[in-house]
Amino acid sequence: MVRANGAVSLRELARVVQTSEVTVRRDVRALEAEGLLDRRHGGAVLPGGFTRESGFPQKSHLATAEKTAIADLAAGLVEEGEAIVVGAGTTTQELARRLARIPGLTVVTNSLLVAQALAHANRVEVVMTGGTLRGSNYGLVGSGAEQSLQGLRVSRAFLSGAGLTAERGLSTSNMLCASVDRALVQAAAEVVVLADHTKLGSDTMFQTVPTDLITHLVTDEPPPGDDRSATELQALADRGVQVAVASLVGADAIAAGRPRREMPAPRRRQHPGQPSLRAAPIVADQQAARIADLRRR
Repeated sequence: MVRANGAVSLRELARVVQTSEVTVRRDVRALEAEGLLDRRHGGAVLPGGFTRESGFPQKSHLATAEKTAIADLAAGLVEEGEAIVVGAGTTTQELARRLARIPGLTVVTNSLLVAQALAHANRVEVVMTGGTLRGSNYGLVGSGAEQSLQGLRVSRAFLSGAGLTAERGLSTSNMLCASVDRALVQAAAEVVVLADHTKLGSDTMFQTVPTDLITHLVTDEPPPGDDRSATELQALADRGVQVAVASLVGADAIAAGRPRREMPAPRRRQHPGQPSLRAAPIVADQQAARIADLRRR
């Protein structure tokens, strides 16, 4: 399956071989140790993933429940009437679907998918960059995209990527995408990174946002036993990144193999019809306690 598609999710592997995700995860680790594949993004890819990039069809089926929870949480950072930039990616596409509910926004994007999600939103103005279309992620890249962002100033940039570490920050496997993402960062007063737990601790070729420029990280709760993600979250918090952790609830939690949790009470003002923002930002003491709790599970 990995050879045919380039990437496959743990959930899909478990369905095909009719076993649990826990068993599949153990088998994938064994295959990775033998150099037959690499673990990435809640699934597996062909070896050499440090330089490879999965296409949109593969990415769109990976960690879908986690991306939904992250998008719900990240939308709470956006206020009515703001001007923001949103980069390309499957997680930012999920965010855009929720931004359609917030009136008075101006959204600048290099993503056709983000623009499509907002195309019919009332009182949301969409501004697209120029550039050359990359079919693998439906993003506009190149000098045309970068030049159209010069002189722009907005409140926040929302970006995703292929890997995130405390040491190096956000990274991606494509040079053109990295260059446009850097231009998006330069246009924003704050940078919000959207990254599910499988990207924590992963590093890819091209740095897009160094850690000291990341204002917020919105991620999902690592599953029990994922010490690498928990350690990376703590390290990011120690470097001053304000971390918000989304819990999967109900059927999504069960499907992803997580303990079922109830959604906590809202902690800040909500827009009509918009999900609540959970603990954004999480202060250092709260974050340290949360990470310690994750490690004990």
